Parts: sequence; C-alpha cells; structure tokens
Amino acid sequence: MKLLFRCVATLLLLGMSGALWAQNWPTKPIRMIIAFPPGGPTDLVSRVLAQRLSEQLGQQVIVDNKPGAGGNIAAELSAKAAPDGYTVFYNTSAIVIGPALYGKVNYDPLKDFAPVALTASVPLVLVVNPQLPARSVKEFLDLAKSRAGALNYSSSGTGTITHLASAMMSTQMGLQTQHIPYKGSAPGLVDLVAGQTQFMIDTMNTVLPYARDNRLRGLAVTGSKRSALMPELPTLAESGMPGFEAAAWQGIVVPTGTPADIIQKLNVEVNKALAHPDVRSRLAGQGADILGGSPAEYAAYLRTEIPRWAKAVKDSGAKAE
Repeated sequence: MKLLFRCVATLLLLGMSGALWAQNWPTKPIRMIIAFPPGGPTDLVSRVLAQRLSEQLGQQVIVDNKPGAGGNIAAELSAKAAPDGYTVFYNTSAIVIGPALYGKVNYDPLKDFAPVALTASVPLVLVVNPQLPARSVKEFLDLAKSRAGALNYSSSGTGTITHLASAMMSTQMGLQTQHIPYKGSAPGLVDLVAGQTQFMIDTMNTVLPYARDNRLRGLAVTGSKRSALMPELPTLAESGMPGFEAAAWQGIVVPTGTPADIIQKLNVEVNKALAHPDVRSRLAGQGADILGGSPAEYAAYLRTEIPRWAKAVKDSGAKAE
C-alpha cells in the first residue's frame, strides 16, 4: 500500500512539475530552424514573425538557417531536436513534398512533428531573364518548344515547391527543360539575372524587387487569382494552362513529444503575432496571405497535403537529382 501511495505521489509531482515547466516557458532563447538560406522567401517571412515573437515572449527567437537537400537537412535536424519547446521548425510545403520526391527521408512529416500553426501562403510567379525574347506565357511556351532542352530553370532546391511547380508546368505543356537546383531562392535568382538560367517559378516576395527594377520579367502568377501586388500578370490557368495552381505555404511545427501546454501557448503567440498590424502590413507587402489557426487544423491540413503532392510528384515526373 505504501509503495502504491509513493508511486501515485511521484506521478502527481511529475505532472505538477511538467505543468509548471510549460507555464514558465520560455526561460531562454528559442531556436527557429529554417530550411533555406538568408534572403529567400521563407527566410523573409520567418524573420518578421521571429522578431514579433521575441517581443511577445520576452525571449529572443533566433533564426537558424540550415539549407540543403530541398529542406530535408533542416527537417531531419528539427525532428531529432529535444522536444522541450526551445527548437521550432519554420517549415514549408517541402516537408510533405520531400518524402514523395526522394522516396526515403530520415523523418516522417506526421509522426516526427507536432503541428503548431499554419502561418502564411505566398503566391508563385513565373519570371524570365529579360534577354529572353518572350513577353507573354504564349511566347514563352512557343520559345521553349522551339528550343527543346535548351532552357534551364533555377529552383530553391530539389524537392521544393519552386522545383515542382516548374516541373509540373514543363510536363503539362510538353516542354523539355533542365532543372538547376540551388541552396535557396536567392542564389537561384542571382544566376537567373546573370543569364546562367533562363526562367524560374519563385515566390512573389523574392521576385518582386527584381521585377520592379526590370532585372527580371514577370509573365504570370500560379495562384487561382491575380495578385494585388502584380495585377498586370495573368494566372497560368488563364494563359493556356487550365487547372494549374500552386502556392508556397508555410507553418510552424515542433518535435513530437513537446509538452501540449507549450504547443498551445506557442500557437496562441503565433496567432497573436499574425494578427499584429505591423506584421500584417509587412507580410502583405511581400504578397503573403496570412493564415493562422489551431494545431488540429494544421494537422488536418498536413494530412490532406501529403497525398496531393505525392500525386503531383508522380504526375509531373519530377525526380530528385
């Protein structure tokens, strides 16, 4: 009887200490792992949120860029981190595209992560080097078909949405194009401007500065509707590619095993940050659509995205180089 009492007392104390730990969180800086280098679309949005979260939580949220392998390096690192609330993974759609594209990765997007919240969705834009004699989607497609195998496209890495969107477009339109993967959007755009590659489908927040000063030429957006930031650009769907739609969504997950109270508190703070006028203004200026929501809603969204992108990878014929 005494042994049973001691066991029950110990469990109660452990439960109380766990609750107290979650209540006091955070007591030190938080590392926010990003799968892409500084200056890219994910980095731009994540830093706006990290700054606001730092102010709200009273602890610094440190952005830690871990690019490479289409986001798989960062995902694996995040999955293996201590589940104590001090490592969060600012993830993109690459978390569900990677397993389908690579076949085998060292993480499971559902089993190894606990969803916190969706954060934003950023439209994609088809841009070309200005030296390319194409000023519309039709002219671009005609040119690509006449130069079979000669046009190269940049991406932010194998397995990313920027890779898959271009592969899907090429497959749907019967184009023979060559994929040149980079460790993030920024270096891919630099080579596109330099003429090392000829086109790219990338997020609006990164291509906008290049398009505005005519270093790149925008041809179309990949969303279901035109963007308020680039209203002159048609959608690919209305440019001879019916049904084509792709967007780069982002969210926050933590390693599985992170205390539920910490996940809930972090969710509240993320939604609070997304609702802040300064954050909304800065993200709108990047063309980002603000999302938010509960951990359960993000979990449900991930479960629907996995089969959708698995089918997209299969149908496009995209492969990890």
